[in-house]
Amino acid sequence: MIENIRLSFQGIWSHKMRSFLTMLGIIIGIAAIIAIVSTITGTNEQIKQNLVGSGTNAVKVKLYQGGYELDPSYESIPSSIPVLTDTVREQITALEEVETVSFYRSRSEYDAVYHTNIALNGGQVIGTDTQYMSVYNYRLTQGRGFDAQDYAQGRKVVLLDTAAVETLFQQEDPIGKTIEIRQEPFVVIGVFEQARAYQPVIQTEEEYYMYMNNGQAGVVLLPDTVWPVIYRYDEPQSVVVKARSTDDMTQAGKKTAEILNTNAGLAAAEESASEGGENGTSQLLYKNEDLLDQAKQLQDLSSATNQLLVWIASISLLVGGIGVMNIMLVSVTERTREIGLKKALGAKKSRILAQFLTEAAVLTSLGGFLGIALGMVLARIIALMTQTMTVISVGAILVSVIFSVVIGLVFGLLPSIKAANLSPIEALRYE
Repeated sequence: MIENIRLSFQGIWSHKMRSFLTMLGIIIGIAAIIAIVSTITGTNEQIKQNLVGSGTNAVKVKLYQGGYELDPSYESIPSSIPVLTDTVREQITALEEVETVSFYRSRSEYDAVYHTNIALNGGQVIGTDTQYMSVYNYRLTQGRGFDAQDYAQGRKVVLLDTAAVETLFQQEDPIGKTIEIRQEPFVVIGVFEQARAYQPVIQTEEEYYMYMNNGQAGVVLLPDTVWPVIYRYDEPQSVVVKARSTDDMTQAGKKTAEILNTNAGLAAAEESASEGGENGTSQLLYKNEDLLDQAKQLQDLSSATNQLLVWIASISLLVGGIGVMNIMLVSVTERTREIGLKKALGAKKSRILAQFLTEAAVLTSLGGFLGIALGMVLARIIALMTQTMTVISVGAILVSVIFSVVIGLVFGLLPSIKAANLSPIEALRYE
């Protein structure tokens, strides 16, 4: 085998231009496939990051009624929904997909949060427990966070995110200042932001509204024990869990929703809704916000379109394989006397067959490696020109190498058989 490989490289080197032109179809085909697959993989990863974000892996589980999220601002509070207890928290925390869990209540406010005469229009007010900051990977940039006394004594204190600070205080230091929430005074004790800042790649207006949540103005956090001061004490709680990995988000959300529905006696409604029953769409039900599933749907749409390009690029591999067969037939014709001499000296058919098959496989493998290198360069160029992410697929590289070898074996088989079946006498007579 080693000798056959050495002879193959020797033959390729002795006809450099012819060998390169023969490999060109393989090089272009492999390069195109590597570049397309890398772009598809990068686009799918970009979609996941744009929707899910980077580093938080947070999944919200909220109460729905009639297929829509229950809004206590406009709807009556259902009496059948119990307050979430430490027992429920322990059940959720015990899930293998869940790292941290937090209970919270939230309202979207348009004319209820003020500092002097400046309003936080479109901001969110969230009543949090002690785990909320860690679930979202928030870190303090100014002041302090909530402590045990803030919760125990129901202190009217708040944390603001940087967007809320910019809106309400502009250039003013917010720490120690007072804001009003529904005409109740609250003291600002800290400012927070995402520990790992992430901004999605946005190229169209539609993507802006999809990824940026319609331009949220800011977030105000307050201890959940003070929530009844400005809102109703018996409002249903929502849950946010931090999954151990991005891929665990869907299962973490689904299992959390199952626990909440069972705890609230809504398991029958959940089963009815999953089966498409009439009652399932009108009853109360906890549901998880499955951003990963939304990302997968967009990924499937993107991949279905781009896979057509892969098939088109594969045609050049077929053309390249035909070129390999053609040049190998020429090589057999040119080396007829050599084949006859080897057979006269006792070389078996299998030896001749293996020599030409090896030469064809080496030729296409070399083209495959050159195609992979060119494909990686093309992927990088595409990324720079389109400002999109590309991810080099190790699987695609391995498949390309194997595929190029297979092409050499398949399309080199006919010329190799022709060489192996040559009659030694006729071969030695060949001029």
